Amino acid sequence: MEMQVNPQPTFYIFKCEQSAPPGMPKPSCVDDNTQDLFNYLSQTLMQKGLMGAVQPIRTSCLGRCQMGPLMLIEPGHYMYCQLSKEKIDRIVDEHILGNDPITEFLIPKEFWGEPVSLENKGLKK
Repeated sequence: MEMQVNPQPTFYIFKCEQSAPPGMPKPSCVDDNTQDLFNYLSQTLMQKGLMGAVQPIRTSCLGRCQMGPLMLIEPGHYMYCQLSKEKIDRIVDEHILGNDPITEFLIPKEFWGEPVSLENKGLKK
């Protein structure tokens, strides 16, 4: 069977969809006020003709619960925090379409340091 060659997306957007049960001590990226953000992101991408070039992906916890709701854009390790529909609109227009990440929406550096070095972990040859 011959496989069709599909182009790679330019961007992947990982949107945290973690919902903590009531009474959990840590906050949740999905609650009654934020449960529709992934669908809003997907609809926005479809309306702008970006599906395919941009791949939205539902993911579980991204480990920065105190700053949620969150989404991670790759390439570049851009972690956007405290999302709203208005922020998503600007991120799509300015970061995705304009190639200009919005620094004021990015997670503070004290919550999002440099990537872990595989060499320092003894994992890279």
